[in-house]
Formats: sequence, structure tokens, C-alpha cells
Amino acid sequence: MIRIAPAGRVLAVAAVASLALTACGGGSNTATQQTGSAAPSSAAAPAAKGDGVLTIGTLLPQTGSLAFLGPPEFAGVDLAVKEINEAGGVLGKPVVKYDTDSGDTTTNIASQSVDKLLTQKADAIIGAASSSVSESVIDKITGAGVIHFSPANTSDKFTTINDHGLYFRTSPPDKLQGRVLGDLIVADGSDTVGILAMQDSYGTGLADNVSKTVQDGGGQVVERVDYDPKAADFSADVAKLKAKNPKAIVLIGFEETAKVIQELVKQGLTSDTHKWYMVDGNTSNTNYLKMPKGTLKGVKGTIPGANAPDDFRKKLLAVNPKLEDFSYAPESYDAMNLIALATEAAKSDAGVDVAAKLSDVSKGGEKCKDFKSCDELLKAGKDIDYDGVSGPVEFNDAGDPAVATIGIYQYGPDNKYATKALEYRTGNIAG
Repeated sequence: MIRIAPAGRVLAVAAVASLALTACGGGSNTATQQTGSAAPSSAAAPAAKGDGVLTIGTLLPQTGSLAFLGPPEFAGVDLAVKEINEAGGVLGKPVVKYDTDSGDTTTNIASQSVDKLLTQKADAIIGAASSSVSESVIDKITGAGVIHFSPANTSDKFTTINDHGLYFRTSPPDKLQGRVLGDLIVADGSDTVGILAMQDSYGTGLADNVSKTVQDGGGQVVERVDYDPKAADFSADVAKLKAKNPKAIVLIGFEETAKVIQELVKQGLTSDTHKWYMVDGNTSNTNYLKMPKGTLKGVKGTIPGANAPDDFRKKLLAVNPKLEDFSYAPESYDAMNLIALATEAAKSDAGVDVAAKLSDVSKGGEKCKDFKSCDELLKAGKDIDYDGVSGPVEFNDAGDPAVATIGIYQYGPDNKYATKALEYRTGNIAG
């Protein structure tokens, strides 16, 4: 079995021609101006003309089941736009940004937000956090000749989806997260595992990957329940796990995980008698604070992304002092910087032109780590390789990052996880 190496020792995740991907997944609805190659497709993108002003739309969760991810994602984009505009903007003009809500799959908010952003002539839309939400609007976005760039999508569907060559992401695949989590469970000594997973492309895909890794590592998945996240009661689902009494319990979901946890405790499957594991969709520092202290003590969770430096976190807190989670802030920051640099390289803000340069600015040239230094190299006629806060990025032919990192986090007695991971594991993603 192929293992994922700890940070600093990069191993291939899978020896196959392509790696399937699976997913996770503040701001306002008013316009703000701040100063200071993709997957294969069966049709070319529509001809979209730029107007010389890079206009960005954000489609990130202000409401819904992933609302806790909204603040760090908005902060990441806002910080990048601030730095870009302070460095002189893009194509000699300040970046214009419009923020909207992505909601979740229970509403039509995302579609309405995209309609609004398209009328505001967005050249690129950053979002959504949820893969299912992005899947519901990708045709509308890319069909209009606009770049669809997610900082948090990991669904395998996006690798081969008809996206006109306009879909990109800075988040790694859940096949990697599933392998890291499965390896962790086995290494922690659990040979029997129960899985409670939300029933959608994110939950079932990640559960499949965890299951395979556990079994390849000599463990056994004794019970797996794919549940309806909108269910009012999870007692029957938890009872199925209780009947098998697994040593480890994997929780794959979004905000409904709080209700699942309450049922686990009620039925005696507490975190001090069973090892609980969570994932990026429910590893939160806001969703479990009302629970009795110690409910999540020792629980481990996995979140894609490399270690965010302290100075980067300080900059984010200057943008939003109320930040509790930093999940996907680096990926959001890098998405904005990459779009801006590709626009400079293309000398055009038209979506098709920018998309054609995104891969170029992410690999193969002189390394640089922020917009200002990278832009200076571009203006000097140099080829650049942007290495971001979230990692090297380096887009493969499918518009996915070729190298990815997963952090392993642990909860304390206050039901919050330490925002510095226990460890980070990095893997090459074949593509």
C-alpha cells in the first residue's frame, strides 16, 4: 500500500495516470472597490472581452452548512486584493471585487449570486466552498466565459467536467485526505472502524477513500452509514454503529455533525471510549462550543492545506479580527493572487486569456511568493513560478494542484482544535 509521507517527504499518492478528486467542501452583497490550464472540455469557451479592469466576484458561504468557512475564505481574498492594489493594481488599475453568498444546496442562493456577478461583469468568480454548490453553477459561470476558481472544492467530478477550460482550484483532492485519514486511524491502533457520512458526492466519496485505505492497512470497516444530512434525528444511524462497537468512529459531514455528536454521546459512544475522527467539512472552532467541556477532547480532524505562517495569520486577523478558523484562507489568498498574476501575464482581463496563463504563472519559472515580487518579475520579462501560502500549487493539466498537503489537528477540552496542526502530510498528485 502506498503511504502518504509526513511533510518534507513527498510521495506519490497513487501510481495511476489520473487521480480522482472529491470535496469540502463575512462579506456582503454590495460592491466594494479596494485600492492601495484546466480540465479537458468538449467545447471552446465563449469569446469574452475584457474591459481593462480585473473584476472579481466571490461566491462564498455567508449562510448555510459551511458558513463557518466563509470568514477565513473572504479574509484570504480580501487580504490579497488589499496587497495587490497597494502594489499598483492589475493592468495599472485597482482590482474591483463584489462579494456574494453561496448558501448551500438547500437554497437557490448560489445561482442568484452568480447571475448578479455576471451582470457586474466579473472576470473570475472565486468559490464556492461546497463542491455540490459549485457543480450546480459551473455551467452558468464557465458558459459565460468567466473563470470559476474554487479554494475548497475537491470533488472528483471537476477533473473531467466540461468546463471550457475555465475551472481551477487550489484545494487538494479528498482522495489524498482519505488516504491520510485512513493511515492515521490505522496508525493510532484502531483495527475496527465505523463511518457516519453525509449522503452526497463529498461524504460518500471521502468515505470510500477512507474505507479503502483502512482496509488496505489491515483494518476493517465494520459499519458504514450514509445518512441524510437534513434528517431531524440520527438515533437509528448511530444505533447501527453502536451494534458493531468499532474502536474508531469517522464523522464525515457539515454542520449537522453537531447533532450526530449529541446522539453519539447519548448512546454512550463518547470520545473517551471511542476514537473520533473528523474532516474539513466539520472540523470547526465554532460549531461545538455550546457542548459540555471535554466532549471533543482528543478528537482528531484533517484539513487540507499547508501550515499558514504566523505573519500571514496576523495579516488575516488585521482584515477580520473575529476570525476563529483559518481553514482555506491560504487557498483563497493564493487563488486571488494567481488570477491577478495570470491577468498581468496575459495583458488582458478576459476570462479565456487569463485561464490560458494560470498554469504558466504557477510553475516552471523563477520562484516568487507574493503578488508584488512576482509582478515585478513579469514586468521585467521573466517567467514566474508563484509558490503560495497554501503550497507550491503548480496546476496540472486538469487545473488541479499537482502537490497537496493535509494537516492533522486535535481538539482540546474546550471543544476547539489547536490551529497549529499536530503534523502535515504532503503527497504528489498524479494528473
